[in-house]
Amino acid sequence: MLLDCQIVPQTIVRPKSFVGLMAMYESNYLRLLQVIPELERLDGCFRSRVAGDCTLHLEILERCRYTVTLSLTYLFASDVGAVADPDLKVRAYLDGKLAEAMSLSGEHRHAELRRLARVHRLELDARWQRNVVLNKWLEYLTHQGHLILER
Repeated sequence: MLLDCQIVPQTIVRPKSFVGLMAMYESNYLRLLQVIPELERLDGCFRSRVAGDCTLHLEILERCRYTVTLSLTYLFASDVGAVADPDLKVRAYLDGKLAEAMSLSGEHRHAELRRLARVHRLELDARWQRNVVLNKWLEYLTHQGHLILER
């Protein structure tokens, strides 16, 4: 498992700074590759099932020469059908080796996710909030043993 202490930033960064956000994107990319090592070649919809955790759902939404946009979520049964939580749309920049949470949708069922996803007025704060959720969730998924290789 990749730990935060193994990611060596090029410089000391302040939290919620632009440079810090780029370091977060780099960390997100490394964590994403631990869960989806074949990211550059996969296309379509995939699932990862591990004992003691929810089924992880991945859908490749768009593939371009240098980017892959994907949806990453758990699906929970509810009275109104399936509820995606967290419902993250992620863009991986293959050439830059960065991954950004583009959106974080819905009202979260879990208190900790609600806390992390509070609405912020500034765009930089909003990007930080989305990418902290992505980073910590990818760490959790790796710890749980999720691995998406094939359908």
